Amino acid sequence: MIKLAPSILAADFSKLGEEIKKLDEAGADIIHIDIMDGNFVPNISFGLPVVRDIRKYTKLPFDVHLMIEEPSKYVEQFAKIGADIISIHYESDKHIDRTLNYIKSLGVKAAVAINPGTPTTVLRDLMNIADMVVIMSVNPGFGGQKYIDYSYDKIREIKSYADKLGRDILIEVDGGVDKDNIKKVKDAGANVIVAGSAVFKNGDIKKNIELLKGSM
Repeated sequence: MIKLAPSILAADFSKLGEEIKKLDEAGADIIHIDIMDGNFVPNISFGLPVVRDIRKYTKLPFDVHLMIEEPSKYVEQFAKIGADIISIHYESDKHIDRTLNYIKSLGVKAAVAINPGTPTTVLRDLMNIADMVVIMSVNPGFGGQKYIDYSYDKIREIKSYADKLGRDILIEVDGGVDKDNIKKVKDAGANVIVAGSAVFKNGDIKKNIELLKGSM
């Protein structure tokens, strides 16, 4: 089953609780939460207190995407306040095998993300550990960017690696997905699709989610 994970980076922060309730009621499958530190990526979003406070608004899984330096310092805290999946970047962790296993030891699904310029080959060994792989189809740090077309090939490569390993791994695609390309992303092998602007544009969350799911 393909899961839609709206990114609250595109939500109205002044009424974040309400926005999350709307996502829940509209049929979202996962809540995608981008944590940015202004260091690993050129922007700052929000941190632990916000994630803790919005947890009460939904029972949907929280997919916490750590776009930060030294993520291992923070994974335990995010696990304690309600993260169900924690994604860390291959490019930001010096001991990524250890950190992925640490995340799993906390009872949370562990995911590894790669930037557009990073080849999928770096993930081959890690796919025996990770519960999910995240293909960044835009350069991380800002919402509303255009989908990078060579991401389709990267999705297919990850799907091929997973099939060879015999692992039913989650393959998430993050960035620039909308009603016009969501089916092609799915057909390439993605089974978790992040959408930000495409979900929150014009304020009609329910209609936008229905349109995205109908376009798959």
